[in-house]
Amino acid sequence: MSTLTVDTPAGPSAAAGVVRETLALAGRRLRHLRRAPGRTVGLVMNPLVMLLAVGYLFKNAIVSPHGGAYQEYLMAGITAQVGLAGVGPTAVSVALDRRAGLMDRFRSLPISRAAVLTAHALGDLLIGLGVLVVISLVGLGIGWRVHGDPLSVLAGFGVAALFILATVWVGIALGMTVSNIESVDSIAALGLVVCTFLSDAVFSASAMPAWLRPVVEWNPVTAVADAIRHLWGNPVQPGSGFPGQHPFLVAGCWLALLLAGAMAAALTSFRSRE
Repeated sequence: MSTLTVDTPAGPSAAAGVVRETLALAGRRLRHLRRAPGRTVGLVMNPLVMLLAVGYLFKNAIVSPHGGAYQEYLMAGITAQVGLAGVGPTAVSVALDRRAGLMDRFRSLPISRAAVLTAHALGDLLIGLGVLVVISLVGLGIGWRVHGDPLSVLAGFGVAALFILATVWVGIALGMTVSNIESVDSIAALGLVVCTFLSDAVFSASAMPAWLRPVVEWNPVTAVADAIRHLWGNPVQPGSGFPGQHPFLVAGCWLALLLAGAMAAALTSFRSRE
């Protein structure tokens, strides 16, 4: 294992030093992923299989809510699933680094504590954005289209990118707080299934049992998917509750809560192990 040494600047250049440290560690993370392409392939296949199976093979068996093509309704949900699919691999990677003693080694170096985990998040965010590009191209190939203006479409992808960033930090927090790798993988897989199917990512809330609809409507995946649908001009299930009437507010609150909570949990766990 090669030695990574980064000089930590002092005074006014401290912020620039943290940026250099973060980029150096993020580069290490990306090189590691390049040597293990199976993880990236797995990240692509999870949402891709769902998109092709539900959005292409069974598209005629599912009616899109509020009219429109079902592929256009589904695409925002698959976009959110890109973020969910990355939680497990990120968490397992962090847990493996902990078990191998790599986190302890980083703590012994004269570098910013925040840079270690931020670099990990940056590397995995870039991978997630690459997966998002692949899924978007496949979606276009099977009939998905956007109907909003260019700024709204870009804003929709911005919301998707923020959700991927938030779920990356959720994965880092999970990997930092759960020591058993098998447990990490199981928790992430369960979260992927539950958060996907207890949301309107694939099926609208109106198709769910009445007692379950409040859970579906307040699911962060539902909020993110509905916000993206509005921005892309894709079909949206009209909602009678607060989340349905204020999708951008609910999505923004969920994104802020997930990002701030996961970052705080991960950094606190990292520092408490010193």
